[in-house]
Amino acid sequence: MKTKHILIALLGLMLPICAMAQGQQPMTPEEEEKKLLEGIERLVVKYEEDLKLEPWQTFYLDSILTHNYKAMSAESKVLSENRVENVDLYQRVADKWEEQTYIAVQRVLTPEQWTRYLKSGPGREKKARDKRAAKWAGIKK
Repeated sequence: MKTKHILIALLGLMLPICAMAQGQQPMTPEEEEKKLLEGIERLVVKYEEDLKLEPWQTFYLDSILTHNYKAMSAESKVLSENRVENVDLYQRVADKWEEQTYIAVQRVLTPEQWTRYLKSGPGREKKARDKRAAKWAGIKK
């Protein structure tokens, strides 16, 4: 099971592509950003409740997620604008930013919160990212 933040980010990135494929009006950049920020806000609220975050942790987590998802979205948009069809390239962009998020979030959470965070899905995702990275590097795990 993927965590919700990857799903939210990928959904936010894929909605404009799906809308164009169906012949509908694509979302404006403002609508795309609003949808992304709403997803981040829902995720922060979920983590706030599940991990019992302090206010300063909530601030940092929100900042980390906002920065990283906007950067991931921008990189994916460049690929999309260049009509890149290789799904592995999009996956590498997502993996790169998810790894950055993983490292940054670990610095913000207490050991107990980190354990709960990993159990909510990012621990499995980390293993999957590492496995994909090894595969791309030509190393078998």
